[in-house]
Amino acid sequence: MSTAPTATGADGPVPPPRTSVPGAAASPATDGTAAAVPSSAVVDRAGWPVGVPVAEPADPVVADADPGRIRWDPAERRARASQSFWTALVGVPAIFSVLRLGVEAGGELQTTLLLVANVGPVNLLAGFLTTAARLLSTGMVAVFALGAVLAVSADRLPSGARRRPLFARWADLTPAWVVLAAFLLALITWPLLYLPLLLPAFAAAFQLRPGRLHERVVPRLVMIAALLAGYGWLLLPTLRDAGRQGDLLALALLAVPPLLALFIAGPLPGVVIRPLASVTEVAMLATLVWAAVPVISTPVLPLTVTTVGAENGPTEDVRGHVITTDDVNMVLLQERGGVRYVPVDLVRAQVLCPSEEELPRYQLRIRDFHVEDSLLEGMGRRVRPVHRIDAACRIPG
Repeated sequence: MSTAPTATGADGPVPPPRTSVPGAAASPATDGTAAAVPSSAVVDRAGWPVGVPVAEPADPVVADADPGRIRWDPAERRARASQSFWTALVGVPAIFSVLRLGVEAGGELQTTLLLVANVGPVNLLAGFLTTAARLLSTGMVAVFALGAVLAVSADRLPSGARRRPLFARWADLTPAWVVLAAFLLALITWPLLYLPLLLPAFAAAFQLRPGRLHERVVPRLVMIAALLAGYGWLLLPTLRDAGRQGDLLALALLAVPPLLALFIAGPLPGVVIRPLASVTEVAMLATLVWAAVPVISTPVLPLTVTTVGAENGPTEDVRGHVITTDDVNMVLLQERGGVRYVPVDLVRAQVLCPSEEELPRYQLRIRDFHVEDSLLEGMGRRVRPVHRIDAACRIPG
């Protein structure tokens, strides 16, 4: 009695393949051999045994996919976007901080290295946030306001130019809570003189039209008149002072934005959408670059005037920034350039001074808040009123 030959595998003898059904198409198995079905099975037209379930793919197969395009997995796309976001979040402040130290050092390599060795990352981060928060909120508010107006106007584009503007696509992808957070950041960081500009920007970003106040015309007009009257009551003393001083710019910044908010919402005519989108994108980029200059040039060290001199002898006022102090010397970065090492025994006095950018330019106040202060700064001055500037700070270095 003969037996069928067997093959020996890694796990023991492997039985020979079974005889396939006559007329059935053999399908390849995973090991390269032809998978067979029992001879007693009945097959359909495709050669599959009747009654045996067919496994369906978990995801539908797209048969008409474009062979020239790469289809990214949504999870991989989100992972790439998250990685890019965190890279930008960490890298942009670091680049700005290094540039700021280089500018403050006057472009000198050794002075820059001295600042890097003695200025901590917490100081750099705090300086970056206090100066860049206003710039960041301004860019976000402008993009969201312009993007919302362009988004509702995109349907009026000519048939051959249906591609949506860049700001409109950004506005469509941004959640509402991010837009609200940008306006809240602007509310607490912008100077009070520019806060009225948030009214038309908010109306444009959320497409708030007067018709949404009330469906009837008369109640709608009454509500608009009441809102404008409340705004006028709040700013009437400031508007009167601005008119008395002849400050037309401050008068326009305070009075025009509420009226502009009534008509700012879209849609716009189709003829002006494409030119407006191109101009605003270039203007926004140029404005952000121009506004980033103060962020890079703002010092990260406090400005002081140090009185230096021997006891019972003549003294000298050194105007600059204190880099570090040890048991031997106080290292000062002088305002007009150069590093000076002052022996600690010769330091007689030291006062903290405001920079030229912090000196007020307007003599206007809004309900006891100076127009050049933000809400955050105004509340801080209520807790710690501004002290009188020392006479030494008025002397040029």
